[in-house]
Amino acid sequence: MSHPAARYLRTATEDVLAYVRSAPGTYAWLVILLINTIIMDHFSPRFRYHFVLHHSTNLRELSHDPIRVLISSALWLDGGHWWPYLILYSLFHAPAERWLGSWRWLLVVVISHVGATYLSQSVVYYNISHGTAPASDAFVADIGVSYALAGVEGVLTYLITAPWRYFYVAGLVIYYGVAMLGDWDFTDLGHFTALLLGLACYPLTRDRAGSWDPVLSLRSVWTRVRSE
Repeated sequence: MSHPAARYLRTATEDVLAYVRSAPGTYAWLVILLINTIIMDHFSPRFRYHFVLHHSTNLRELSHDPIRVLISSALWLDGGHWWPYLILYSLFHAPAERWLGSWRWLLVVVISHVGATYLSQSVVYYNISHGTAPASDAFVADIGVSYALAGVEGVLTYLITAPWRYFYVAGLVIYYGVAMLGDWDFTDLGHFTALLLGLACYPLTRDRAGSWDPVLSLRSVWTRVRSE
């Protein structure tokens, strides 16, 4: 008979692998981000600066090659560590993909990323055109995966059972909305827009009613831990 600790480790490993396999798009994306983060760490500061600009969804790049930058900007992280995204993707993207299926999840990602990018950059264009922002704002770096994350966080509202979903969505609105009350910039607007776009993806969820009760889940986890 194997040692209890070994059995627990084997069971935990199997659970993790099953979770990863159930959200292939999420974890393939994470692998790409990890590889690209390792690559970027080997760039010189000067090259990294120009590389980020070239892959940014700013006005200059969107006007020249929008499809390229809309895709490439979602495959790189502008500084920081990779591991927080492993946590965030596992908490938000993976459950959304498991619930909606890979294609619907990907549609939410695209709608949030593209929609928030164009709306926020439209504000930048308006400000430059009316002289309230310098022309250099058309070249500001803007890469990363946060708009898609905010959108997926929004659509997950419909997975959670009432009344907990109302607390969840209120927390999201407060988290992203507080930035809009002060001296906000285009990224703050982009995040809030992405959240609203995710909430607007409700039609993709109508045949998949919310079924996750956080209280019942916590009780289930606690019962399982006590029985180990």
